[in-house]
Amino acid sequence: MTQNNKHPAMIVYEDAHLNAEPPLDLLCSSFITPTELFFARNHAPIPTLDPTTYRLNINGLVQKSLTLTLEDVMRYPKQVITATLMCAGNRRLALHQREPIKDELPWDNSAISTATWGGLWLRDLLMEAGLEDGAAHIAFLGADEVPKGESSFHFGGSVPLEKMEDVLLAYEMNGEPLRSEHGYPLRVIAPGTIGARSVKWLTDISVQTAPSDNHYQAEAYKLFPPDVREETADWDSAPMLGGLIVNSVICCPQEGEKLAAGLTKIKGYALAADNARVERVELSSNGGATWHDAALVGEDHPYAWRLWESELMLTSGTHELVVRATDSAGNTQPESIADVWNFKGYMNNSWHRVWVEVS
Repeated sequence: MTQNNKHPAMIVYEDAHLNAEPPLDLLCSSFITPTELFFARNHAPIPTLDPTTYRLNINGLVQKSLTLTLEDVMRYPKQVITATLMCAGNRRLALHQREPIKDELPWDNSAISTATWGGLWLRDLLMEAGLEDGAAHIAFLGADEVPKGESSFHFGGSVPLEKMEDVLLAYEMNGEPLRSEHGYPLRVIAPGTIGARSVKWLTDISVQTAPSDNHYQAEAYKLFPPDVREETADWDSAPMLGGLIVNSVICCPQEGEKLAAGLTKIKGYALAADNARVERVELSSNGGATWHDAALVGEDHPYAWRLWESELMLTSGTHELVVRATDSAGNTQPESIADVWNFKGYMNNSWHRVWVEVS
């Protein structure tokens, strides 16, 4: 392992904050992503919290404010869920290659991973605190401090109140205590939403009438149409990113790979929008002229990706492999990357294309 307990094959973009993704072939080698291969996205240096002095505060529109030690948190009934987390910038590199995207990490196709998470339901805490009239959003604040100019602020975000039923406050990942880079001792797991809403190193929960006013909720993670540029952007009216959208990626073979002619195994991952399920994955070996259904393999959990695989007969020459997915809500991926390009490089879910040479 390298520093921060990560696999030596990880592609590291920033070592100080640890921003890294695994190689695609290793990512798709198992349904549950090994912790050392789980992508890492951090906006600030990783904080070190003392479990003996750690406190979780619950306040805002509640009938009774709570302050809990880590021991208090562990007394609640333990729940275990399987959920996929994905950075909103996953697949940004393809957008950047179409038109440069400034000042954003060049995530390729692996800023996504799946784990089993152990912890307590957020709703159990909020039921104990009691909700007051007007409660509509749940805001989270982490211990990580993001530098800005001569000052700093804590990373935060929020989810709508109706998401409360699905949110887990996790202290375990893949059967072990959270590692520091993944939010030890406690983090939010808000499945079906962009990874930025699953706040790490959780210290505060606030029930409120409006979404969080934290920079990473109110400003940073917003989606703009393809014709807008930073200098023309209306930040106030742009929608905040929230739920995930249908997506799929070819993990093997990879771009530019040289293959032998004949029956070729192709595999990858697919993700449904929000709380839907992956219904269908289609694969093409000729740029989308004809399609074949791929087989969904492995486990099927709500809020988790599906792995898929297929065998196609490839003849000598150059082939453009393409994948697209459809979910149970009828959502499917757009064909053109031009339709999803945006100057922040978020939420690329256009058809994934891989060129291979067959001889």
